[in-house]
Amino acid sequence: MLAKSILVMNSGSSSLKYELYELSDTGLSVVSRGLVERIGEPESSVKNHRDAIGQVVQALEASGHLETSPLFAIGHRVVHGGERFRQAVVIDAAVVEGIRAATSLAPLHNPPNLLGVEACRAHWADVPQVAVFDTAFHQSLPVAAYRYAIPAMAGEGERIRRYGFHGTSFASIRRQVAQYLDRPAHSLNLLVLHLGNGASVCAIRAGASIDTSMGMTPTAGLVMGTRSGDIDPGVLLHWMGQEGNSVEVINRRLNHESGLKGLCGSNDMREILDRIEAGDREAREALDVYIHRLRHFIGAYRAELPELDALVFTGGIGEHAPKVRFEALSGLSHLGFELDVERNNAYAGGIGEIQRSGATIRVMVAPPAEEREIALQAAELLMSGEEL
Repeated sequence: MLAKSILVMNSGSSSLKYELYELSDTGLSVVSRGLVERIGEPESSVKNHRDAIGQVVQALEASGHLETSPLFAIGHRVVHGGERFRQAVVIDAAVVEGIRAATSLAPLHNPPNLLGVEACRAHWADVPQVAVFDTAFHQSLPVAAYRYAIPAMAGEGERIRRYGFHGTSFASIRRQVAQYLDRPAHSLNLLVLHLGNGASVCAIRAGASIDTSMGMTPTAGLVMGTRSGDIDPGVLLHWMGQEGNSVEVINRRLNHESGLKGLCGSNDMREILDRIEAGDREAREALDVYIHRLRHFIGAYRAELPELDALVFTGGIGEHAPKVRFEALSGLSHLGFELDVERNNAYAGGIGEIQRSGATIRVMVAPPAEEREIALQAAELLMSGEEL
């Protein structure tokens, strides 16, 4: 196989993150990465996403890599695919319209995702582009898991249902564990905890998502950095009726002022753990609430997975906070989770096991590797589905 390049783009409202991979007979390897920030902000030299792509083009051309390894595909992270997109797809006019149609479900994410697509099409018109959706991994949810017990409203542009997010991360973990165990991905039963500033849990049975903690939006489920996670809807009615808050105020409160930040004033788990070590009661209580909700989902999803190959921690907190891993599984040996404290504390990166010797269920830690997963899905789609 001649070496080929795959460019992965993650386009946000004011930033553009990219990674360039080389695909060859030896596999997939990252050769370049970068970040363009402050797109469209006052006094910024980067006026729009087309300017940002121009900077990426200049950086890649200056490296000379594309001369020896031509650009084969561009993979784009797209947050929301609605009910239409169940897997990665080659982007054409119909796909663009489908992404645009799901904008009401992800108004802060899908528009900049599309800007990245449009800017890349302007610069690389002949290069196939692939959309990889965060929601696609969860399109296998059964009706009982994705439906809300509410009446269907006439005239809805999109169905109100559980969609779930972090799908690219969960797909990456499934792939890594399959390779680590030398087993087909479709044979795996996994409980995956993606713990970062945003956080969610996924139950995977026979390689497919059967339940996940985020819902129609990323606000649901676990306690997160600044998001509340699950909350009694009556609280929102109280805020609206008794306090007279607007939708904008409630949205800000739930998504930007809640979670760990709302509990103790900080959404940085490293800072919170340091404060706990210093005897800070507010930080300790915040972590207790965080762990309580996490253990709730671990127990619920363990009940859905009577046959379980591994529980996997991933994400920034999942990878780098052994105390969180320890407290999450402490006393859960009756569910099959037996952590080895020394192995847990010694974990230093990559994919690895941290359960006690002789435990029946693996407990693992792995990086999410979302950009790599996007590159792999793009390559597999364009190479007739061949798994790489």
